[in-house]
Amino acid sequence: MKNSLAQFNKAFENRIRLQIMSVLVANVSYDFNSLKELLELTDGNLASHLKALEKEAYILINKTFIGKKPNTQYSVSEKGKTAFIKHLEALENLIKQQKTQ
Repeated sequence: MKNSLAQFNKAFENRIRLQIMSVLVANVSYDFNSLKELLELTDGNLASHLKALEKEAYILINKTFIGKKPNTQYSVSEKGKTAFIKHLEALENLIKQQKTQ
């Protein structure tokens, strides 16, 4: 059991970061405002969690302008996708272990 817990990724222990990664893995990209609305977060709260994922190089950021308005798109990096899948596998393994006990 202890070995499977070592497979958990601290970056995804937070519910909001887990939600962000779930959205980004399931979509090609997502813009800041759409992500904020979907997850019902404040600008600051979302920005701080995105910054934590960016620090780990789990997400990619593409800043552009639509007309005169800034638009920031987020997508998952290969490193982030791999780490997230390993985290989900660790969760699944933990659940399977509980079923066999």
